[in-house]
Amino acid sequence: MSRARQPPLVTGISPKEGAAWTKVTIRGENLGTGPADLIGLSICGHNCLLTAEWMSASKIVCRVGPAKDDKGEIIVTTKSGGLGTSTVSFKLIRPERIGILDQSAVWVDEMNYYDMRTNRNKGISPLSLRPSNPLGIEIDKYGSRTHQYTHKNRSAQSHRHKHKCKIPQKDMELTFPGMSGDFTSENFSATWYLIENHAGSSFEQLKIAASNLKKQATKKNEGSLAYVKGGLSTFFEAQDALSAIHQRLESDGTEKVEGSMTQRLENILNRASDTADTLFQEVLGRKDKADSTRNALNVLQRFKFLFNLPLNIERNIQKGDYDVVINDYEKAKSLFGNTEVPVFKKVYAEVETRIGALRSLLLEKLLQTPSTLHDQKRYIRYLSDLHAPGDPAWQCIYAQHKWILQLMQNCRDEFISVGAGVLDLEGDTRPSALGRLSHTASLKRGGSLRTPRPSTWRFETPQQVQFVEKLSDVVIGQLPNFWKLWISYVNGSLFSETGEKSGQVEKSKKNARQRQNDFKKMIEELTNRLVKLIRGALLPTTLPQGELSLYGGWENKTELTGAWLTQIIHTVRGCHDALSALEIPNDLLQVIQDLLLELRVHCLMVTLLHTTEDVKRLAEKEDWVVDNEGITSLPSQFEQCMVQMLQSLKEPLEIKPGEINVRKFPATVNALIVARVAQVFINCLDQLSTKTDEDMDTSHNISVDLTSPDRFSGIQEGFSPTSEQRLLIILSNCQYLERHTFLNLADHFEKHGFTGTEKITRVSVDAVRELDRKLFDAYIERRADPIAGSLEPGIYAGYFDWRDCQTPTGVRNYLKEALVNIITVHAEVFTVSKDLVPRVLSKIVESVADEMCRLMQCVSSFSKNGALQARLELCALRDAVATYLNTDSNSSFKLALDALPQLHSGADKKLLEELLNKFKSSMQLQLTCFQPSSIQPVKR
Repeated sequence: MSRARQPPLVTGISPKEGAAWTKVTIRGENLGTGPADLIGLSICGHNCLLTAEWMSASKIVCRVGPAKDDKGEIIVTTKSGGLGTSTVSFKLIRPERIGILDQSAVWVDEMNYYDMRTNRNKGISPLSLRPSNPLGIEIDKYGSRTHQYTHKNRSAQSHRHKHKCKIPQKDMELTFPGMSGDFTSENFSATWYLIENHAGSSFEQLKIAASNLKKQATKKNEGSLAYVKGGLSTFFEAQDALSAIHQRLESDGTEKVEGSMTQRLENILNRASDTADTLFQEVLGRKDKADSTRNALNVLQRFKFLFNLPLNIERNIQKGDYDVVINDYEKAKSLFGNTEVPVFKKVYAEVETRIGALRSLLLEKLLQTPSTLHDQKRYIRYLSDLHAPGDPAWQCIYAQHKWILQLMQNCRDEFISVGAGVLDLEGDTRPSALGRLSHTASLKRGGSLRTPRPSTWRFETPQQVQFVEKLSDVVIGQLPNFWKLWISYVNGSLFSETGEKSGQVEKSKKNARQRQNDFKKMIEELTNRLVKLIRGALLPTTLPQGELSLYGGWENKTELTGAWLTQIIHTVRGCHDALSALEIPNDLLQVIQDLLLELRVHCLMVTLLHTTEDVKRLAEKEDWVVDNEGITSLPSQFEQCMVQMLQSLKEPLEIKPGEINVRKFPATVNALIVARVAQVFINCLDQLSTKTDEDMDTSHNISVDLTSPDRFSGIQEGFSPTSEQRLLIILSNCQYLERHTFLNLADHFEKHGFTGTEKITRVSVDAVRELDRKLFDAYIERRADPIAGSLEPGIYAGYFDWRDCQTPTGVRNYLKEALVNIITVHAEVFTVSKDLVPRVLSKIVESVADEMCRLMQCVSSFSKNGALQARLELCALRDAVATYLNTDSNSSFKLALDALPQLHSGADKKLLEELLNKFKSSMQLQLTCFQPSSIQPVKR
């Protein structure tokens, strides 16, 4: 075993002080053996690990964060040496922001002040910095004074200001034409301002305001004088220099010269120029010739560079010298990008083709997984320098996001498809993407939540426990680099390591601001995927039915005990802590917190497993025997199971020494327990509703004699209920659960000392209502669609045409068939539960009325007989089902009738009435079931 290394020691930092995000170089001893060995770095108490770049064992480069302490030590922590010490300190300078209207003796760059919170980056207007009350006294509100006076002053002036109100703007403009009450305007009127804002102020207060203005002016003058005094030395130096120049010009001007004082100097310079031309004419000629030759050679060299460039690009790409390729391309682009010479254009087009291929190659390498953060940054800079289309940085982030999701899904798939004995959690056998992941530095950097295990651990541990630990390793191994890549994208360091401003950096920051919500959704998807995968392994009932195939599949695995669940909770907590250390917003990690709460409650619920199984088996006991209230025995059996569950929960909820007092949150725990068991029962009802006829072979049967005075006396064995009858029976059971069973259970909860019964009842009722809505919609769809669908074929049977038809002789058969079908539905519902009849029939009638309205509105024109026939059939249908009309169906009938031509002839109206009476008389027996007297509420 090698000897342990000495702890890290920081002996120097450069610079020693600076503002937040200053790039510093840390020097010292034993600063780690590599990037993976560095696990902690704090400056002034702020965690700087995300920006740290390990250079060597004696050098680390990072950026200082916005620490709370102004001065503090630099602490380095490594795996090999542990927590280090420091002999130096760093001072954090907090820059004072100079306002836009503040005076300054030095030049200050103009800049916008932004609020860095999400969606708060609107610049501050300079006018918003102006004083809201320059006079320093209270402003009147609605034209009357709001000052605090003594009781005597208030009573004396109350009558005088009783009816005062604000002067209209138009009157002010007429009184002060061309002026303004805004003191920032060039046409500011003090009188207007006083009338508008201080009409109720007393003379004494106005004197105070004038004194305030004088103090402000004096303070400003004193401030300006202080700035002038600070620059007196510069002013005196400038004054002395100007005086010296002026004196010299005055002395030179007194000499007698021809013309102006500079004439003699001009003559001397001209003679010197002529002499120089004579002496150096030959030399200058040779120089011009040499320049021409040199220029020609330069042009030739430039052309040689262009012709050799395509081959050089290929060679450098094969060697991986992408920097050389980019520099050569930029040079060629500046020289020949806009050339009009055909041969140059042809060669340059070849260069562009090679560069296009390089862009594709770099993008492919960028999106290749796995890859290190250093390589990703390098390829992004290359693509940025080559002006690649789109946003390569965002494409990389998107690809990494998809890859991490795939790694998590592969982890689940391997455990589902491979036995636990084949999987080696220590990394000996890791196929597919997880095999590559085990060798990446990022996973080593992220570490593992597992502690050393015995050799037989992986054979003894349930697969769910192994899966959760392996999945946590994937998350904490990949998310840090993914988060760092986003941070670099946000602050622009992907394109500039020094942080200098450039067009590309600003473009990156702008794109990052626009994609903040998209990245937030990515983190949410990662955390949701983590939670859903764990839920699929441990809490499959909490997942929607459609997601069980993607995240579930653990049905055949060993059921976990409370001890294994405790270990899983420890693992998930460690994963949550690791993600929190990245400073990911808490709202994005809330789903993990919710998962932890449910896992803790699940430890208690393991003792309730037999109750859940009993509830699940209730579906097998359904005999479909309906009593006088329209329900089966399932609700009462469920109530008995719940009462037995309450008895069994007494001991698990008792507080043992050293245990967490779960009764501190009884409402939450109870609601989760009851909601889960109730949901299982509701799922059983849902499953019963979806059973096929083949599944009902072993079930009890129902047979109903509609002619019997007691509609329930004909229930016998030997007849299997249809799927529609099952839906109705379950709907009746759902109503009974909502109105009776859950209320009875709430009483039992209170008797056993449970709190939060209202929440328990509300959650259970919401769940059963959701099932009731689902089953009701399914039944309506099965019964209403065929009836509504038969209307159109029946109307146009026999090539019927509304524009060419005979005089009506009565209601046609299609409408009678539709009414008979509705009567059939009425009988079917009435057989199970009278209470369901109005609800079902109203929905059926609504669907039929809507279809009739649509058919009438689709007709382009009616003949006289066609309009009479249509009105006859609409009125007959509406009158027959009048008892079950609601607002929507009434509206549909009204729209359908409005689409028909009006009857103006008295004979037509009489014929319509006669045919309606004939229809009602002939169908009286069938329509009797629609009469209100036949629907009496069943006494409960």
